[in-house]
Amino acid sequence: MKAVLTRRAKQVYLACFFAHFLLVGTVCCRETFWLVAQGLTILPGAATGPGSKATESAGAALGQALPASNPVRQGLAAYLNLAGIEAGYGFFAPNVPAGYALVFEIHYPDGQVEYELPRVRSPAAELRLAGLLDLIGSRRYKPLRELMIRMLAHMVWREHPRAVMIRAVFGSITPPNVAEFKAGKNASYEFLYSYDFTLRDEPPQSSKP
Repeated sequence: MKAVLTRRAKQVYLACFFAHFLLVGTVCCRETFWLVAQGLTILPGAATGPGSKATESAGAALGQALPASNPVRQGLAAYLNLAGIEAGYGFFAPNVPAGYALVFEIHYPDGQVEYELPRVRSPAAELRLAGLLDLIGSRRYKPLRELMIRMLAHMVWREHPRAVMIRAVFGSITPPNVAEFKAGKNASYEFLYSYDFTLRDEPPQSSKP
């Protein structure tokens, strides 16, 4: 009896092992297929169609085609995040990612307007600032996004105490791909949202939800 239980336990462990690494392989394949579908690899353009279909298939295998309230999808998502395998390697050299830019428009009582970028004092701080802007750009929870931008605006306000209003303008910068770069195209800028901060302790007003 003990030998049977031991054999069954080994079978369960082996099944869990294969299930775990099947999920790891599916996540990694989804990342690779997505890169192919977006035309971000050296593969010919004809590969984007199959890459898109393969991305959808891999996503479906991970439960992403199910409704958000589906318990199977929620269970898979919870396991992937708890195991730290929700994102995988795409097996291609990384492309230059899109970045984000934050500009402060400083308004004074006499109508004067100045423009200023977030200031840093060292290369290490510049790297941390870039990471913070990436974090802000990836946030979909509005109150958290507003709070982070408000903190940066407060730092600017301390250096400009005469200001009556500071408008924080946040946008994304997308670098050109290889073909566009060869054609002489520069990076493109896309406005995302802006917030107006005044001396009154009020929530910031956003120009875009």
